[in-house]
Amino acid sequence: MQVVTKLERRVVAAAEEALTRQRQVSVLDVLTGMGWLPPGRVTEWRQGRAPDLESVAVVTPDRIADVLEVFRRWVDSRGLRPGEIDYVSATRDRRPLRFTAGGDPERETAYRTHWLAADLTDSRRERLTTRQSRPPDLVVVIPTKPFTCVGCTATDDGMLIMEDAGPHCLTCADLDHLVFLPSGDAALTRRAKQASRLSAVVVRFNRSRRRHERQGLLVERPAVEQAEQQCLSDEEVRVRRRERDRERREAADEEFQQRLAGQIAEMFPGCPVARADEISRHTSIRGSGRVGRSAAGRRFDPDAVTRAVVASIRHEDTDYDDLLMSGVPRDEARTRIRPAIDRVLARWRTPLNRDGAPGEASHPA
Repeated sequence: MQVVTKLERRVVAAAEEALTRQRQVSVLDVLTGMGWLPPGRVTEWRQGRAPDLESVAVVTPDRIADVLEVFRRWVDSRGLRPGEIDYVSATRDRRPLRFTAGGDPERETAYRTHWLAADLTDSRRERLTTRQSRPPDLVVVIPTKPFTCVGCTATDDGMLIMEDAGPHCLTCADLDHLVFLPSGDAALTRRAKQASRLSAVVVRFNRSRRRHERQGLLVERPAVEQAEQQCLSDEEVRVRRRERDRERREAADEEFQQRLAGQIAEMFPGCPVARADEISRHTSIRGSGRVGRSAAGRRFDPDAVTRAVVASIRHEDTDYDDLLMSGVPRDEARTRIRPAIDRVLARWRTPLNRDGAPGEASHPA
């Protein structure tokens, strides 16, 4: 009997999830899915601020080599079709990105190869490959404090673009002729970007969320004017389309919430029906960032469902919030309330009797 290791299970789970979600999978997808490549560090690499991909991983190259071997065997067993992708940096020179420190050709090719589902048509495969090979957007940053441009050595508090030598002001980066188009109007943004020969995404670092968030675009002024005219000419059509899209989203959200409530009831048969509905609606609000909107939550992963239930118990059935308000550190507060959470979970895992009271837990003979 073949013994399946923990590493093999993790690699296969990450690969299957990526293939199901996007109809293709790569080594990069697997490593990020396993948590071995933090998304923020991958962004730094894509923006040309890291020498190679493996240098930003949280494990050694030898461990990554083990993943490559397991992934290769899994690919062979699935009969997937290969397609090689060009990876270029989000810098002005669009230089090729490196995956390994030594530039080993065989390993570099393994990273660049994306494996596509065998049942995809040739035209769909071509579209996916073309989209993946598209150069990433240039990224301009709104700084949180003044910086010194490495090009002109002037101190500035305007927008900057990061390159190998450090921050460059927009004048030194030859981007100062572009105008800022704030986020907010998706149609205007899309059309302006299409019409602009040169563009860049503008981001600002959110300290509370510890991530860069999109603020808008830098585009050519004629592109903005052209996009504004196009939007004015079909405003009525876009209003009707937005209304139809809103209705479809609401219907999809309602269906998802009902399925999530059903999953909660199946895993926790002692949980009152109204409470299961409340948990499903709270955790699956679109754009909330809660467990129900995560990839695992949308797959109704048991661990994700359990986390949503635990979160509800923590705030509704314990004095957790009171502890936080009184100054108790979060980790200590969670330790104090853990027994109370465990008691509620144990009760909810026991089916209800006909009168709605908790029944006797079943025990194997």
